[in-house]
Amino acid sequence: MTTTTTDNAVPPTETKNSYTSTSTTSTSTSTSTAKPSVEDVEDAKDAESLGRERLELARIRSGAADMDLDEQNEELQRGMSRIDSKNPDVVGWDGPDDPENPFNWPTSKKWRITLIVSLLTFCVAFASSVFTAGISLIAVDFNVSETVATLGLTLYVVGFAVGPLIFAPISEVYGRNVVYIGTWIPFMLFQIGCALSKNAATLLISRLICGIAGSSPLSNAGGTLGDIWIPAQRGNAMSFYILGPFAGPSFGPLIGGFLSEYVSWRWTFWLVLIISGVMFIAVLFGVPETYSKTLLERKAARLRKQLGNDNLHAAHERGGVSHMQLLKTSIVRPVVMLVTEPIVFLIALYCALVYAILYMNFVAYPIVYQEERGWSLGIGGLPFLGIGFGMWAAVATSPFQTKLYVKLTAERGNGKIYPEARLPFSIFSAFCLPVALFWFGWATLPQVHWSCSVLAGIPFGFGMVSLFLCMFSYLVDSYLLYAASSLAANTLLRSLFGAFFPLFASQMYINMTPRWASTLLGFISLAMAPIPYLFYKYGPAIRARSKRTF
Repeated sequence: MTTTTTDNAVPPTETKNSYTSTSTTSTSTSTSTAKPSVEDVEDAKDAESLGRERLELARIRSGAADMDLDEQNEELQRGMSRIDSKNPDVVGWDGPDDPENPFNWPTSKKWRITLIVSLLTFCVAFASSVFTAGISLIAVDFNVSETVATLGLTLYVVGFAVGPLIFAPISEVYGRNVVYIGTWIPFMLFQIGCALSKNAATLLISRLICGIAGSSPLSNAGGTLGDIWIPAQRGNAMSFYILGPFAGPSFGPLIGGFLSEYVSWRWTFWLVLIISGVMFIAVLFGVPETYSKTLLERKAARLRKQLGNDNLHAAHERGGVSHMQLLKTSIVRPVVMLVTEPIVFLIALYCALVYAILYMNFVAYPIVYQEERGWSLGIGGLPFLGIGFGMWAAVATSPFQTKLYVKLTAERGNGKIYPEARLPFSIFSAFCLPVALFWFGWATLPQVHWSCSVLAGIPFGFGMVSLFLCMFSYLVDSYLLYAASSLAANTLLRSLFGAFFPLFASQMYINMTPRWASTLLGFISLAMAPIPYLFYKYGPAIRARSKRTF
């Protein structure tokens, strides 16, 4: 393959020997008769930071058309880490096969990391819903209404909305591992506070802190997978990550129901503590840092010490812009993207609706099976297995989705990243949701056998996980530099819907009956169903107007 050098081409990777030379021009200074004000200096730094970020993105966008996917991603990783090929003091990867580059790590290592971070998301999502089985018992023990007891679910999921706004930007400045470890410790400790709480206030405050601390994997894990997998391989890995936030809530009421019925509702928190303790050990010993910018900073620091060249630095270590300044800019980015990026907003709105319906099921299923059919607390959680089966069926389609992605990328992307190739399965999945809701609603009639309504959970679980898998992969591919922020924006809106919808779900299903309540939700989801097709058809044009998309 021949390469023509242009002004926009991604610079070639330097060898390690090139770092031994020190650029004399980098120490040159210029004098100015007028001393700039502090405000002028800050404005200049912000402008320079934004300009360099746009330059990095422009270099990624201008990848050579004749590259295959592997070559494209090698250039992509270099484009994110290098800016000035003429400066020998800029530290990048040592060639396309550099073993320090996360894209070049062994496949077994990548899958180990994928499994662990996916289980982290499962754990925090499981902890959200395992609580719901004991709501009535908690209300009796603390002498409060069931609505007040339900706030334990609401505040936990509110934490899911708040946490990523802080943790996603931190991970994009300081790396992934500092977020995983720093948040998991309070997540474990406040499980103890929940289990030992003597009143409702203690329980609710502890649940809020657990939700905030446990939210980091919901956005951070997606960024981790983007760090280590090239797009052609990322689909299968993303399927396990997507399964966690939805399989966890589905199995929570099942296990929590039996624990609350035969042991105590407090044991739901002890179980979460045991699981999270095991996962903490797995993170400590099984998940290395994966964020390329953090790894390049460490490499530059190591080379400065080894070679005695204090001028060596990673390309993104912009002169005069501190980590704190970058962090301040990054914290507001998820909210800004939610408001200004049509792709982020519409996908977040759609995902939020589906997520809210999932959490409303934690209220609807007890009404349908425990109150109307008279099932016990433990047995009443078994119908959630229908949703769980549908979720696993969606994961099983991941290899087929990957093959279709590779085919469409070759046809329409000229071998480069083509985000819309992630969406075909979501077009079908979007219509599974209203079908499932109509089916479930009218299968709950007393004269209809219980198995019919349980089976309605299969297309719901399938449609939900398949839809989220496509949508999340589309966000990661579309917002390469800002993948964690785009997922954080999605988590923000999704969690707010999931937190507050269950508060009125009980009255909704009682006053409207499960039949008409599900029908209403079915029509709403049917109105949202065309969104994946619209992005599939018009996505490239929408991305072309954005300053942050690929």
